[in-house]
Amino acid sequence: MRLKITHRTEYRYDAPVQYLLQRLRLLPQSGQTQTVQSWSIKIDGARAEVRFTDHFANDTRLVSAEGGHNTITLEAAGEVITRDTAGVSGPHQGFAPLWLFGLDTQLTAAGSGIRELAASNGEGTDIERLHRLMGVIRERVAYKPGTTSVVTPAEEALAQKTGVCQDHSQIFVAAARAMGFPARYISGYLMMDAAIEQAASHAWAEAHVPGLGWVAFDPANGISPDERYVRVATGRDYRDASPVSGILLGQAEEKLAVTVTVEQ
Repeated sequence: MRLKITHRTEYRYDAPVQYLLQRLRLLPQSGQTQTVQSWSIKIDGARAEVRFTDHFANDTRLVSAEGGHNTITLEAAGEVITRDTAGVSGPHQGFAPLWLFGLDTQLTAAGSGIRELAASNGEGTDIERLHRLMGVIRERVAYKPGTTSVVTPAEEALAQKTGVCQDHSQIFVAAARAMGFPARYISGYLMMDAAIEQAASHAWAEAHVPGLGWVAFDPANGISPDERYVRVATGRDYRDASPVSGILLGQAEEKLAVTVTVEQ
């Protein structure tokens, strides 16, 4: 499937920015599940500082701004050809060792709720148990925007039984690790059947299964990602793979507007 994507992020400030530094993970890469045909990033109100590949193999850019700017706009756009691999993205690669994805982080630490969830998946093959885990998360945690934030730990989201795709993914990562699987968080895009325009990018998770490598699961939708998905960044949790993150110095109040369009 050939997908056209535009991801526009606009920051507005009520006073000139004293200093801002942002890290962008907005550049998808070709791999087993996709081939990037074209991609560009336009930056207005800030300047590009450096481009590098981080330790999770994410294509990363740093941009900065200082003095005199009240609006900063970032627009990533391009076309990607995707393939349905039944969620399998292949063997582990990159600088980060596989064992690193078996360790808890602040956002994915397993408490009693996560451990109970991990222990409730019964017998069966690795794939059967992971699919069962995905289904249970979708049943227990209702999709409800505004009930969590980017700093909500997986254990807390599970306890309150509401969240968004970020929370579903981090709960899956935490529980899969408790089951003995290295697991990681994926940020990217999803072509939705009901709407071309979306208010945010998407997130899902992967578990490393012996004999298969990394296998993807999207608990928010209850499926393994197919040709409607475009992967952009990978990490241990949201913080490692967030599309845009950074620091702002000064007293300016920030307002954020995000628009994502994904269409065939």
